[in-house]
Amino acid sequence: VQLQASGGGLVQTGGSLRLSCAASRNISSINHMDWYRQNPGGQRELVATVSVNGITNYRPSVKGRFTISRDDANNMAYLQMDSLKPEDTALYYCAAGRRYGAVDHWGQGTQVTVSS
Repeated sequence: VQLQASGGGLVQTGGSLRLSCAASRNISSINHMDWYRQNPGGQRELVATVSVNGITNYRPSVKGRFTISRDDANNMAYLQMDSLKPEDTALYYCAAGRRYGAVDHWGQGTQVTVSS
């Protein structure tokens, strides 16, 4: 599966962005769709994940502000980001895994920059 992330950009503190992840083929067999982010010199960290059953999990710093979703009929995943903060600035990647706890496919990153 090839993943194409889009939707990043420059936004002011408190603003919103919606990231999209388009998969090259059917994702109904994909166990989980994820969004990760990475700052220059930092480690890649898991931001949010959604299972094939629609169960979601978020890192504590984005809980209540970000919403992950998936649309298996259209082979898409999304990350709605609200109340953005400068510390959310990073390169955001979508990812997919066929088994719990493993990532099998990575998309390219899309840059999110939040100005103060």
